[in-house]
Amino acid sequence: MPIRISILSLGCARNLVDSEVMLGILKSAGYKIADGFDGADVAIINTCSFIDDAKRESIDAILDVIELKNKKRIRKILVTGCLPQRYKERLKIELKEIDGFIGVNGFERLPQIIKALMEGESITDIRPVPKYLYDDRTPRILLTPRHYAYVKISEGCSHKCSFCVIPKLRGPHRSRRIDSVLKEMEDLVAGGAREINLIGQDTTLYGMDLYKRIALTELLKGLVRIKKIKWIRLLYAHPAHFTDDLIEVIKGEPAICKYVDLPIQHINDGILKLMKRGTSKGLILKLLKKLRTKIPELVIRTSIIVGFPGETEARFKELVKFIKDTKFERLGAFIYSREEGSPAYNFPNQISEKEKRSRWNEIMKVQQEISSENNSKLMERELEVIIDEKDESDPNLYLGRSYMDAPEVDGIVYVRGSNLKVGNFVRTKIIDTYEYDLVSEVL
Repeated sequence: MPIRISILSLGCARNLVDSEVMLGILKSAGYKIADGFDGADVAIINTCSFIDDAKRESIDAILDVIELKNKKRIRKILVTGCLPQRYKERLKIELKEIDGFIGVNGFERLPQIIKALMEGESITDIRPVPKYLYDDRTPRILLTPRHYAYVKISEGCSHKCSFCVIPKLRGPHRSRRIDSVLKEMEDLVAGGAREINLIGQDTTLYGMDLYKRIALTELLKGLVRIKKIKWIRLLYAHPAHFTDDLIEVIKGEPAICKYVDLPIQHINDGILKLMKRGTSKGLILKLLKKLRTKIPELVIRTSIIVGFPGETEARFKELVKFIKDTKFERLGAFIYSREEGSPAYNFPNQISEKEKRSRWNEIMKVQQEISSENNSKLMERELEVIIDEKDESDPNLYLGRSYMDAPEVDGIVYVRGSNLKVGNFVRTKIIDTYEYDLVSEVL
């Protein structure tokens, strides 16, 4: 009987692609992919450890799987990803029920690692400087619906943001070759994908290591020529590297969603300097004005951090005013997580957890009002929507997204209609709005 493998992927879309690659490699080697952990021979938990909440989620998941192993409902446990990459020694001591650990590297050795685990060996394969980078020849099994997929155009990060440990976990920034990304996208579209979401730790720095120049616009111009691709979405764009050429490509190419994911983290110059973001308030304001002037109907998603060391009440109020004035269509707020190994861990003027939570609540309340106001302006508007799934509770209700919504992180569009197919695009009219979601009917 083939060995049955099941995986739980935690964290961001970048981690999800790693999980898809792992499954693809194992299936190609003859292993059977199971739907759930119960009854699996090997349970793989692909973890995240970027911030405290992610670490807690990863540990809770591992403990749940250990309980299954103790009940003899699974045989072996392999923990992969950022958590063992960061805490290898501690995990080996505290979680002795785990049979193997690998980090964010070494996926090509997975078939041999699984074989060794099943033969009773204990495996640890953590490389201090990750260098792995999949390409178009690497097998993948999509964990998303077939009509959309993520494509990782680069891996790692060479920025020195003081709050972040990603460079230590993922290694330096390294880009895939343009021809490799093109070939992978062609294969995904041939398999039914109509929406491709481009990801990397900093997509706007794509190509600098390979070509000694930023090559994102060159890549995009190649991708839009692929037949049958409907939406190309750009995620994780650093504001310091957003070029005028990139703005023109987004503006001029119909297949590129008028949607930009632009994490700014803060607006106060003092905090940005402490964060070592390589940006300033002036640069951010100038870029935002240029984006909204040059690209009609643009939706901007951003992310911010509240409670960073040194964020005085005045600096926080400056951030709140900026958000009220800018009215981002999409915004994610994170409570500063004091991560050991990051420069900011030892910064003075740390903010209390109670105050950080209070500031986060204030930001989210402000953004909820902004989102509700933005959505109300969409009443009676016609929008093209991709159908993601059918609502099981109502035969004439479907869940979809407009170009304004990235998978998983943004809102949804409820679509009233009949006999709609998942993965198809439909023309709808907005008939109701909520704080984050829309309700529409098929035209």
